[in-house]
Amino acid sequence: MFRVIIVLTASWMLSLAPTMSAADKPNVVIILADDLGYGDVSCYNPERGKIPTPNIDALAKGGMRFTDAHSSSGVCSPTRYTLLTGRYHWRTRLQAGIVGVWGAPLIAPDRLTIAGLAKQHGYHTACVGKWHLGWDWPITPDDKRHFQGLGGQAGGGGKVKTQATAEQIAVWKNVFSNPIPGGPTTRGFDEYFGTDVPNWPPYCFIENDRTVGIPSSLLTAQDFVKNQASLQGPALPEWKLDAILPALADRACDVISKQAKAKSPFLLYLPLTAPHTPLAVAKEWQGKSSLKHPYGDFVMHTDAVVGRVLDAIRAAGIRDNTLVVFTSDNGCAPYIGAKELESRGHFPSGPLRGYKADAWEGGHRIPFIVRFPGMVKPGSTCSQTVCSVDLLATIAEVLGAKLPATTGEDSVSLMPLLRGEDRPLHEAVVHHSSAGVFAVRSGQWKLILGPGSGATDGTKPHLYDLSADLGETTDLATKHPEEVKRLTELMEKYVADGRSTPGEKRMNDVTVPIFKKARGPKK
Repeated sequence: MFRVIIVLTASWMLSLAPTMSAADKPNVVIILADDLGYGDVSCYNPERGKIPTPNIDALAKGGMRFTDAHSSSGVCSPTRYTLLTGRYHWRTRLQAGIVGVWGAPLIAPDRLTIAGLAKQHGYHTACVGKWHLGWDWPITPDDKRHFQGLGGQAGGGGKVKTQATAEQIAVWKNVFSNPIPGGPTTRGFDEYFGTDVPNWPPYCFIENDRTVGIPSSLLTAQDFVKNQASLQGPALPEWKLDAILPALADRACDVISKQAKAKSPFLLYLPLTAPHTPLAVAKEWQGKSSLKHPYGDFVMHTDAVVGRVLDAIRAAGIRDNTLVVFTSDNGCAPYIGAKELESRGHFPSGPLRGYKADAWEGGHRIPFIVRFPGMVKPGSTCSQTVCSVDLLATIAEVLGAKLPATTGEDSVSLMPLLRGEDRPLHEAVVHHSSAGVFAVRSGQWKLILGPGSGATDGTKPHLYDLSADLGETTDLATKHPEEVKRLTELMEKYVADGRSTPGEKRMNDVTVPIFKKARGPKK
């Protein structure tokens, strides 16, 4: 009886959302970890995980833990687009990979985001952390040469330059003295503070549309070893990679405290920079993990930041009126030493095959926890297939809003599941590898529309029964051609319709190839 009363009361509140006073509207806090694997959270991987995550575990005890939740992609930028817009990223120009260094905005100016939606309903909207969705950087074609070719671990030519020229410094000063359009404050957020990509330039914080200080130097060569920075470029003098995460935690807690005192509803999107590289662990967290590995320490620090945010919500007296979502953008990056971690008893992907960038489950099955007092039963779990694309429709229902037909083409509200129902919400969910290989998940079946997880050529599909083979070890494509046909046709329909939810057909931004064309022989 008690549970029924809660459901009816919460539903009644939601039906009155448009007319609720500001004090009654629920706050929304979305915490997005970066490269945190499904098995990196101890409550998801109690038998094969060795990193304690007490704060994330406590959040799960206070809410609902989803065991079959996914990002849209095995890498960063695509997932961020999908989460914020409720639309799969592969409907845009981003058919593979991520937004490159100094890249242009991926979210169209007229595209409604979760922030824009909340803002329409009187919310203060803040983004604190990693953006990585592009800006209209004020860099002229003539100036580009001063931002490129400086070396680095990833795409920078190896050996790094460490001494900036007077001409470079002058150009950087001119560029970074100007506003940087096209960022978060032009995509629905009232305020932004963060570092665009922590392992890429510019090595500085950005507040709203301005750099905090003028980058006028280069990082040291030591900053590019042991999974630290990846690409050399403009930096603030004495920039410290290990200071990024603590600064984001400080700002997030300040936003929560300030908005709670203002007694106005707010939405905080907190895309953390951790445990993504740089594996720059703050001194107080070095050596804390029993794994004796910086990744273990960094995950523990990430968990502590989640704890700080949850403490700030409680201290502000708004815990009972705040929807909290915790998730990750993709799986753990194998290059941080995954095999070494496994040899020490910690499996970042848990029971799953693959890692970051893969179409295998380890690339995109992610921790996903929701706490919503008065709505979500504490300590509950949900095994239905969901995706971070669903946040837009979920927030819309929380706000009592009806999404326009031009918005959230792939988003389905999670509210039925959060209320305690146990039924599929999606006909199918679409996954994408970094190389652009599609996978379609429907019920127990998963079809990878290519020869392998990250392959970029060929058309041979792979079919797996995840109900019996979570580790994706047995390809059943030849035994179940009817499922291959059904899922392929479903993917074709989703592409042709421009959406995967009911409604009017929409246009994709570009032509979307479902199969990669096979490469010819090397010449």
